[in-house]
Amino acid sequence: MGAVFSPLLANIALSVLDEHFTRKWEALGPPWNRTKLRRQGVAAYRIVRYADDFVVMVAGTQADADALWDEVSTVLRGMGLRLSAEKTRTCHIDEGFDFLGFRIQRRARHGQPGKRAVYTYPSKRSLAVVIGNVRKLTRRARHRTLADLLRTVNPVLRGWCQYFCHGASKRTFGYLNYFTWWRIVRWLRKRHLGLNWGAICRRYLPGWEIRDGAIEMFRPQAVAVSRYRYRGTKIPTPWTETA
Repeated sequence: MGAVFSPLLANIALSVLDEHFTRKWEALGPPWNRTKLRRQGVAAYRIVRYADDFVVMVAGTQADADALWDEVSTVLRGMGLRLSAEKTRTCHIDEGFDFLGFRIQRRARHGQPGKRAVYTYPSKRSLAVVIGNVRKLTRRARHRTLADLLRTVNPVLRGWCQYFCHGASKRTFGYLNYFTWWRIVRWLRKRHLGLNWGAICRRYLPGWEIRDGAIEMFRPQAVAVSRYRYRGTKIPTPWTETA
């Protein structure tokens, strides 16, 4: 039950942060006035939050970002909460940071010298987790047949790829595909010590696709990647505002 109530309680308690930064944003006025204030050196803040994980984005100086420590701590103190010193830090977007499993970082555009863009891609920690899961599932003693193995591994790969398909994940998907393919092949060779490589290929690797009857390995590298684009206030919402 704790896993159910924790996000709910976090959403209730941390709504004070949403309200605090919404007021700061609205105080800057319409877009033309925000632009004028930014030219005058006035910082602008926006918060992105999911349960108890949040990022405060600052258009300003390092001092403006550092000042948020005391500001956010003061807001949370009213709810009996405090920032975790181990999990909280300030950084530049060019340095990058991890959020909800993604690595978010501004980098040079490939093939476009002098131009930069913000990329979101799976973090090293997220990749390490799914690699660890695949490694655990492909241990020799865990499954009797290849079909049993694929029924276990495929949902892990599919779920992970569906989560990260909205980012610059194509290269990561290719690596995950390569790693999983060879893990299963090694599992096959250890499982069938009496079969030579040619027999294994004919029986389980037709066209280099791992297959057992009608069940085949889910291929991460075949997952289409569709990156999100900024849509501002044009994103539709199923909830209507009430007076």
